[in-house]
Amino acid sequence: MMRLPQFRYRAPQTLEEAAAWLAENPAETHLVAGGTDLLPNMKRRQQTPATLIGLRAVSELKRIDDRHGLTLGAGLTLAELVADRRIRESYRGLWQAAAQVATPHLRNMGTLGGNLCLDTRCTYYDQTYEWRRAIDFCMKKDGATCWVATSSPRCLAVSSTDTAPALQAVGAIVTLVSSRGSRALPVADLYANDGMHYLTRRPDEILAAVALPAFDGWRSSYWKLRRRGSFDFPVASAAVAAKLDGTQVVESRIVLGAVSSKPLDADRASALLAGQDLTDEAIAAAATAASEIAKPMDNTDFELHWRKKMVHSLVRDALREIRGDDMRARRQQLARHELLPVLQR
Repeated sequence: MMRLPQFRYRAPQTLEEAAAWLAENPAETHLVAGGTDLLPNMKRRQQTPATLIGLRAVSELKRIDDRHGLTLGAGLTLAELVADRRIRESYRGLWQAAAQVATPHLRNMGTLGGNLCLDTRCTYYDQTYEWRRAIDFCMKKDGATCWVATSSPRCLAVSSTDTAPALQAVGAIVTLVSSRGSRALPVADLYANDGMHYLTRRPDEILAAVALPAFDGWRSSYWKLRRRGSFDFPVASAAVAAKLDGTQVVESRIVLGAVSSKPLDADRASALLAGQDLTDEAIAAAATAASEIAKPMDNTDFELHWRKKMVHSLVRDALREIRGDDMRARRQQLARHELLPVLQR
């Protein structure tokens, strides 16, 4: 049985209190909300913080404000996002991304902020301590070599967050709070293409909220590939958002997930769609352009060449769904289940 290492646990009641405690020793302190990723990592000794600051009692992180677009507290659980009618109807891609994270049990615990800050993953990293010690560890933790590409000067662990590509596609902005104040930045700027230093969030900052702009006239979609159809981390994903004038694309954004250490903007693919009708030919051209920037490495499940080919398929399916095609049978084939809403609001 893998056991947690010893740590100190602190439970602030306010965001200000949490930020002050984090500032005391940010290098040795981790934030925890649902703990669905951090606690297993601690059991594998991938992370061994001296102190955990629990955020579940901080009510400021659970708020939703719909006066200007939609602002979501980072402490909202993924299940709460899935249950919200406003997200399902206006930000369908985000709803689809949240609904496909793990299992209902884990979505009841895991939070939006936790998924955005999800640790990068790798075949050589996400193993027990003993397994990693047997290969002399890896660059990401305790070692000096990236076993994915032994000559690589940086870690190639892959970004496996589902919500980040969906939020990046809709132009969302995150708010980071510390004892020094707060700052806002686009979701795209929250990430760096480095498996070890994959977040630009500073050690003393708390991801507090995510602001989604008003999305009138836009449609969005999220598709993912995973080993187990019913639940698993993505090994390739595509988030697409498009503003349509009738059948013509006015503007679009295509973001690829799980093929790099950060979500990738497929800018050229998006540019190809501008002013075009969503014909099969236009969709195929955009999907091809998007797949060209996908350079998955041998760091997770499935052959890297097939993952690259599947990027074309995922982008194509997302654009067809935005066009209005009935994609239920295709989703059933790929995900082994339909995305069924559980609405509360």
